[in-house]
Amino acid sequence: MKLKAYMDQFIEYLQIEKNASPYTVQYYRSDLETFEAFMQREGINDLREVSYREVRIFLTELYDAALSRRSVSRKISSLRSFYRFLERENLVLENPFKQLTLPKAEKPVPGFLYEEELENLFCVSDLTSDLGQRDQALLEVLYGTGIRVSECQQLQLKDIDFSIGTIFVKGKGRKERYVPFGSFAAAALEKYLINGRENLLNKSNNMTENVFLNARGNPITTRGIRTVLNKIVEKASLNIQIHPHKLRHTFATHMLNEGADLRSVQELLGHESLSSTQIYTHVSKEHLKKAYMKSHPRASENLKRRAPVQQRTNWTEAQEIKETRRR
Repeated sequence: MKLKAYMDQFIEYLQIEKNASPYTVQYYRSDLETFEAFMQREGINDLREVSYREVRIFLTELYDAALSRRSVSRKISSLRSFYRFLERENLVLENPFKQLTLPKAEKPVPGFLYEEELENLFCVSDLTSDLGQRDQALLEVLYGTGIRVSECQQLQLKDIDFSIGTIFVKGKGRKERYVPFGSFAAAALEKYLINGRENLLNKSNNMTENVFLNARGNPITTRGIRTVLNKIVEKASLNIQIHPHKLRHTFATHMLNEGADLRSVQELLGHESLSSTQIYTHVSKEHLKKAYMKSHPRASENLKRRAPVQQRTNWTEAQEIKETRRR
């Protein structure tokens, strides 16, 4: 029973039953192909011949290839799911990847932009030009809603409701949600849709409903959005690295820093699990210092001077209560 014979069946299962996104399917296929190459090198012709011993050898090869913990964990997880599928279909008797335990991958703290850096980015687009209006709208939507770059790229005209200030987002795994947007994003979108987008659309024969277009009037790609952001940073003369997901990180961080609850941010980001949102609970050092100085009773000089007085007052009140009881 060769791997390739059942790979397409498994991919079909992911697409139909699990509603997996194209990117997820692509990663699964790549991981299965990596394992297929390993089987060929080891002279294994049947999936049922794979034991825990072969799995350990495969794991060693992954580490020898200097892959990150995250990549190794993903590949093992993909193959564990594949063998679970084979078990369900009664094609194998056991899952050799089931016993394998991996160290948890380190979760890096997401990078985010400070408000001063954002202000510089919002000031560089030429709002008299079609592309400048588009770039400003892109920036405002990505930061103002926290949507993914793929969700932004797929945004349709009918998905925007200016009357109640929301956009309809089709997310990962075909999950759908409504995300609100504020006045800055609304103003930038309206200006772009009325002027810039119409002019860009006239450059092509494509009557697309996509909101964001490239310079030729066709739907912009996710790579195109990244290029736009890099050009904005270059114009702003900022020494920072930016990508669409960093604006998503910034959106989540700023929301939590300003008091939004974790569940609300989870809904806005479209996270299935709350643990995915919890990585944003970090806050900037400035925010921590502000909270400390505002809340701790001995954080500032004024409060320090008042503290002994308060203590004396409390002591005096206690003495008066004792005297009253004696009488």
